[in-house]
Amino acid sequence: MMKWITSANVACGFHAGDPDVMARTVALAKSHGVALGAHPGYPDLQGFGRRAMTLSPQAISHAVYYQLGALDAFARIAGTSLAHVKPHGALYNLAARDAISASAIARAVAAYDPKLILVGLGGSALVSAGSEAGLRVANEGFPDRAYLSDGQLMPRDQEGALILEPEQVASNAVRLVTEGFRGGDQAFRIDTLCLHGDHHQAVTNVRLVRQALEDAGVEIRPLAWLLAA
Repeated sequence: MMKWITSANVACGFHAGDPDVMARTVALAKSHGVALGAHPGYPDLQGFGRRAMTLSPQAISHAVYYQLGALDAFARIAGTSLAHVKPHGALYNLAARDAISASAIARAVAAYDPKLILVGLGGSALVSAGSEAGLRVANEGFPDRAYLSDGQLMPRDQEGALILEPEQVASNAVRLVTEGFRGGDQAFRIDTLCLHGDHHQAVTNVRLVRQALEDAGVEIRPLAWLLAA
């Protein structure tokens, strides 16, 4: 997938990944000029970080520090650096709606490196918390997922939550980027798109999305460039 993307969210060992996988992924991203992002999640390897857990705000911050430090070590050894942070799975969904958890994540990222970009669900509590912490933030859209009327992602256990057809994923991507998104009474632009690497059509999805965006006249750039423009 690396040749089609500008940024990669890399698991840091809690919900997926291990030192060998992290090292290989960092090297692969660097060789393709892809920006690195830490993808911290709950300590839940068996459930792939998609099961809810009860952690205190301090424990959430500590988990973020731990995972940022792990991936940052591999990035430094490879002669590159982290560009952004995007929480994973159940932690991401919690931070989208819970201001206390969102603040714990945002404060941890800002304390670790205030130059990092914080990525969150468009219009979510995490994006607001990142701005309050002084971070650059990016509103994220999901072409391969369905949404609820309030702008939250539809839970994966509900029918229709996953968009299965690559052509629909591509058309969703164009719509999100060109029209923005409305959730509840909020309207906002989409700065970045997430395509899941564990989708059964992941490579086809990312190839078709890239082509569809280019055909629509969308200039695709890394987040750091976009948010500095």
